[in-house]
Amino acid sequence: MAEPIPFPRADETAARALPSNVEAEAAFLGAVLIDNRVLEELVTPLRPDHFFEPVHARIFERVLQLLDRKAVVTPVTLKPYFEADEALKELGGAGYLARLTADGQGLLAPRELAEQIYDLALLRELVAVGRNLVNSALDTSESVEPMEQIASAEAALYRVSEGASVGNEAISFRQSSLTAIQQIEKALNSGGHISGLTTGLDDLNHKIGGLHDSDLVILAGRPAMGKTSLATNIAFNCAERYLRDMKDGIDPAKSVGAPVAFFSLEMSADQLATRILAEQAEISSERLRKGSISHQDFQQISFASQRLAELPLYIDDTPALSIAALRTRARRLKRRHDIGLVVIDYLQLLQGSGRANDNRVNEISEISRGLKTLAKELSVPVIALSQLSRAVESREDKRPQLADLRESGSIEQDADMVWFIFREEYYHNAAKPDEPSESSSPDAIAKYDKWMERHLEVVNKATVIIAKQRHGSTGNVQLLFQSEFTKFGNLAPGTSYGGYEE
Repeated sequence: MAEPIPFPRADETAARALPSNVEAEAAFLGAVLIDNRVLEELVTPLRPDHFFEPVHARIFERVLQLLDRKAVVTPVTLKPYFEADEALKELGGAGYLARLTADGQGLLAPRELAEQIYDLALLRELVAVGRNLVNSALDTSESVEPMEQIASAEAALYRVSEGASVGNEAISFRQSSLTAIQQIEKALNSGGHISGLTTGLDDLNHKIGGLHDSDLVILAGRPAMGKTSLATNIAFNCAERYLRDMKDGIDPAKSVGAPVAFFSLEMSADQLATRILAEQAEISSERLRKGSISHQDFQQISFASQRLAELPLYIDDTPALSIAALRTRARRLKRRHDIGLVVIDYLQLLQGSGRANDNRVNEISEISRGLKTLAKELSVPVIALSQLSRAVESREDKRPQLADLRESGSIEQDADMVWFIFREEYYHNAAKPDEPSESSSPDAIAKYDKWMERHLEVVNKATVIIAKQRHGSTGNVQLLFQSEFTKFGNLAPGTSYGGYEE
């Protein structure tokens, strides 16, 4: 019989000291107080909460604040801020600040000290994650959800791998405002109209200001409206812009493009790749499927394939993904490829945790909340495609409304933006009258002429209806749609699209 695994007793684990090096923290702070330029040369993203000793954390936080005001930081300039600090008094009061700079040994290797402080902080966070995981696994007083616990543990490990503090519950307004200023500066540098990632469609960019980090965007429409085509176009445009910017030597932080993760639950990866190749080579995807192309067409496809070989677009076509599995895969792609945009085609094909399977509305609510959480956790925009209810087809006015979002009002609630894709051409073609002949009546000829007049106005055009936008106004954006290539583009300046003004 196998020997049981000897797990450490709880009291033994508690007795072990957490990983730390207070002397290294003191030496590093001493180096910073002697020469403030030490912080400018750091590669490690050190924060106050990475220090084990609370006094050291407060000292470092005050140092950062003073440096942000362009002040010179020394033990003398720090003294007024710590005269009432009881914990510092136990260490010798203001004299402790002076002792930090006494030997100056930290100046010999400040980078190495910073790396050690950072690494030990991550180890402490790992201890906290492990402790919480053990406590959750041992607690059987409530319903046991092992897969949910695994997903939660992986999310915590992801935050540790990104250098985030598990215990960091709030961000100061100073940090938040600095991030906001960076976004405003990005919008200014882009020409004053985009602060997020580009969609590659100028009028849409202008309306929404780009795709913003942590936003959940719902792109909805009835079948054959072009939801997948628009999502694929945006994913390609964003990834292609990033690739172009990197080749031009632009700082990744200043690029309006990003690597993209595309979760295709409906189409296979090769089908999606065929669509993108057809769009870029401008060859009908229907002809590609049938193989009715010339050698010249095939050469165009080959050239497009070579040009796009380095495109940072990652396609996951795993079917029947659960929301927990999708979040796990997205975290891995973020860690490995630093993705900046996630696209899901489509929301209703995702599965919930299993607890709400008896109620589809509750399951969809769980999925939409999970997607919003994913957007915030990874700090990337998430575009999720969604179906619309058949109620649209029974109305005379076929333009979608928020009430048409299928199966759950929580989709509208959780989304930062809701877009509807609408092509009047689709419905107009369905009402096409018979072509008149020489024997046709004047009424039949007039009816056909009226239909043709409207057809010329709506053909190859699409409307993106911005039905909800937390950051700006709602309204309509008119786009060009080349159905044979499933490709969206900008309408030529001055082109009118009658009947759907904002």
